[in-house]
Amino acid sequence: MTDQKSGMDKAMAEDTRPENRETAPLLALESFLPYRLNLVSETVSQAFASLYETQFGIARPEWRVIALLGQYGQLTAKTIGERSAMHKTKVSRAVASLEKRKLVVRTPNPDDMRESFVELAHEGQAIYEAIVPQALAFTKALHESLSAAQRDVLDDMLERIMERVKTLRQQGL
Repeated sequence: MTDQKSGMDKAMAEDTRPENRETAPLLALESFLPYRLNLVSETVSQAFASLYETQFGIARPEWRVIALLGQYGQLTAKTIGERSAMHKTKVSRAVASLEKRKLVVRTPNPDDMRESFVELAHEGQAIYEAIVPQALAFTKALHESLSAAQRDVLDDMLERIMERVKTLRQQGL
């Protein structure tokens, strides 16, 4: 028999602890969408990170910077933060670490001396090119658990959730 409760109903499990019986329902994290999305994201990220951390000594924030620079070329730290959803201090630390290892180079922005452009150095580009086939293989392995139709639905759902979050944030929620 299948459970007919919606995700929202499941997320609001009844708290049976005596001291909380007269208060709001307990949040069941296993059914709370933000928790579930984060759990999937972290699990997938950690699994993939084990590949490049061991091979190249690259941490997740550093890989995200390398991946963005590999795809888009020269970017500002602010743009890296916006596209990766990383906080500016995390981006700054990742860029500084990569610069120290000579994997990226910074060039001052002649139009705004408060910021600089970041781009992959030769060795950073080589690491990007070495990791990309592994990233594509990892993605393919994940996709193997889904049919083509399910992948399309998943892509659509993720896009819808992102758009809804943007709308909710604009509404101040």
